[in-house]
Amino acid sequence: MEIVKTAIAGCLLLKPRIYRDERGWFYESFNAEVLRDFVPEVMNFVQDNRSCSAKHVLRGLHFQQAPHAQAKIIQVIQGKVRDAVVDLRKDSPTYLQHFVIELDASDHQLMYIPAGLAHGFLSLEDETVFQYKCSAFYNPESESGIRFDDPDLALDWGVGHDNIRLSGKDRDLPSLKEVIG
Repeated sequence: MEIVKTAIAGCLLLKPRIYRDERGWFYESFNAEVLRDFVPEVMNFVQDNRSCSAKHVLRGLHFQQAPHAQAKIIQVIQGKVRDAVVDLRKDSPTYLQHFVIELDASDHQLMYIPAGLAHGFLSLEDETVFQYKCSAFYNPESESGIRFDDPDLALDWGVGHDNIRLSGKDRDLPSLKEVIG
């Protein structure tokens, strides 16, 4: 597996080695031994989640507050997404910076997202299946988020905001300024 640093401190793009032949393909999507030096929570992942989204559904930007903050390893299983992370760790050299990347099921890439980052994704195709491995259990009392269209972030989702489909909960998320105080 090739491990590539992103623009956000500690956030990593994980590119598995894919073995292809006339039968199809094979790759390791998770190997604790390979990730041990790069992912502090590697042995503590406790929950896997999957979602299926229609085209232009945006989920996020979500995070859980400490002590229930979650590190994640994410992957698109089917379809394509525009994925975004925002660094909310006050002690990070990339505090309040963001990173946006397109992830496609056909390239099998994964991304490690450290605890303390807000995360969201926009489905670019119908029936997009998204999977994430979490280092902490979901805790509704520590759930939080930031509006996808926050003007201080000015995230480029690649489509007009009028085309984006949101849940009522995501539509009502606070601004970045409200979250960081």
